[in-house]
Amino acid sequence: MKKDLVIIGGGPAGLAAAIAAKEAGVDDLLIVERDARLGGILNQCIHNGFGLHTFKEELTGPEYAGRYIDKMLSLDIPYKLNTMVVDLSEKRTEGENRKLVTVMNREEGLYTIEARAVILAMGCRERSRGALNIPGYRPAGIYSAGTAQRYVNMEGRMPGKEVVILGSGDIGLIMARRMTLEGAKVKLVAELMPYSGGLKRNIVQCLDDFGIPLKLSHTVVDIKGKERVEAVVIARVDEHLKPIPGTEEEIKCDTLLLSCGLIPENELSESLGVEMNPVTKGPRVNESLETDREGVFACGNVLHVHDLVDYVSEEAAQAGKRAAAYLHGALKKAEKEIPIKAVNGVRYTVPASVDVERMENVQVVRFRVGNVYRDAAIEVSVNGRVVSSRKKKVLAPGEMEQIVLKKTELEQVENLQEITVAIRQDV
Repeated sequence: MKKDLVIIGGGPAGLAAAIAAKEAGVDDLLIVERDARLGGILNQCIHNGFGLHTFKEELTGPEYAGRYIDKMLSLDIPYKLNTMVVDLSEKRTEGENRKLVTVMNREEGLYTIEARAVILAMGCRERSRGALNIPGYRPAGIYSAGTAQRYVNMEGRMPGKEVVILGSGDIGLIMARRMTLEGAKVKLVAELMPYSGGLKRNIVQCLDDFGIPLKLSHTVVDIKGKERVEAVVIARVDEHLKPIPGTEEEIKCDTLLLSCGLIPENELSESLGVEMNPVTKGPRVNESLETDREGVFACGNVLHVHDLVDYVSEEAAQAGKRAAAYLHGALKKAEKEIPIKAVNGVRYTVPASVDVERMENVQVVRFRVGNVYRDAAIEVSVNGRVVSSRKKKVLAPGEMEQIVLKKTELEQVENLQEITVAIRQDV
């Protein structure tokens, strides 16, 4: 099978990218989705709060996904469900690099799709107990927060009645509220870091409104029970994130939910040899969301973990447009990539570089900070000279920030060498 464009993933990123590519004139495209339905993780996110930026109204996850699925179907974009991409490689043919997407499903078996361009939109996964090295037996009752969310919202099953949640990521906070509404008793949420990893609005709406305690600088050091979780032992941690002896506290419960971070699903990206960003665990991309592999674009949570799906859709639409430009020969080769450096509290930036010639009139640069900063400013410098500074009352790792670069302003800079994004606290 040959295609101009293959989009790997049929979640919010894949759908938005496919729609944008189709509207930009790419007719020979295909979405490949491993699940039994389109929509990705949104199908199990039945709470509201989606779509405020994109549609200017509050929607649930399935409603938000439904709008994109309807649009995709109206454009006659082909897709394959229950189809797993097992390998991604490339070969040189007819004077250009072709991507070989090896897929497998029950009906057609194992076969390869030859594509001129690929958009990576595989999303992310949760960090498991094995990755956290929590000691204890392996009893029933330990779930990632997303697994529990699927059980409750899609399968109609309750994971347990007395719950402790480790980690204050957004899914963990939302599940604290969901479990409470379903009749469970959420004893507490423990967070290893001295700050929450979730949005402020979720802390207020999901914990404060229900009287659920949040214990910062605490972690689970032991799990009691052989057949089923009977209790967990939590302890305070020091500044090196090591448990402090003598601060242990045993909490009786039958369920432990883990909400300890999300990891972009980049096994396919790595098999292709895409250059990765060690901070985001996603591909390193330029202003066109193109990786260092020509014709391979990335968007959504496979690129870096977002807190709002509206930003995922916006970013994916850009990837779709740029992939279309590449296929039409309108995306010229990058000649001078200007690095965007993350310094002074900024952990990373997406994109990691820009080519002023190729960038659009306005370039959004998204990033996260590494700590909680109060009364600080986001500073953008060009060749060491500060060109913009925006004051912020609070900057937190759980909330994504963004700055805007203007093409006209960068074109006026002589001998442009680097752009830096930094946090300044003495404001």
